[in-house]
Amino acid sequence: QVQLVESGGGLVQAGGSLRLSCAASGRTFSSTAMGWFRQAPGKEREFVATIMWSGGATYYADSVKGRFTISRDNAKNTVYLQMNSLKPEDTAVYYCAGPQDPIPLFLLTSARRYTYWGQGTQVTVSS
Repeated sequence: QVQLVESGGGLVQAGGSLRLSCAASGRTFSSTAMGWFRQAPGKEREFVATIMWSGGATYYADSVKGRFTISRDNAKNTVYLQMNSLKPEDTAVYYCAGPQDPIPLFLLTSARRYTYWGQGTQVTVSS
C-alpha cells in the first residue's frame, strides 16, 4: 500500500519560511517524479513544483519560482518543499503527489497524471 505523508505546515507571517516534507512508503518513485500541489478555499488544486527522482530536474509554477525550492532525499524516499518569502496568497492546503507511471514532461503540471496523494498539510500566511 502506497502512502504519502506530509508534514511541516503551519502559521507564519508574510515574509517568513516553512519547509514541508513528504515521506513515501510502499513503493519507490525512482523512475518518475514527485510533485507538490496546493488548494486554497474555493479554488481548484494547482501545481506548485515537481522533481524528477532520477537526475533531479525541477519545475516550478511561475507564482513560486525564485521563492520555493523542491528537493529530494532518495535514501529516505522523501521530498521537501522549502518555501521562503511567503505571501498571504500562498495560503492553502499543500499536497504531495506521485504518479503510477512516468509522466511526459509536458504533463508534469497536471494533477490528473498523479495517482497517489497525501492527506495534505495546511499552510497559512498572515499579512
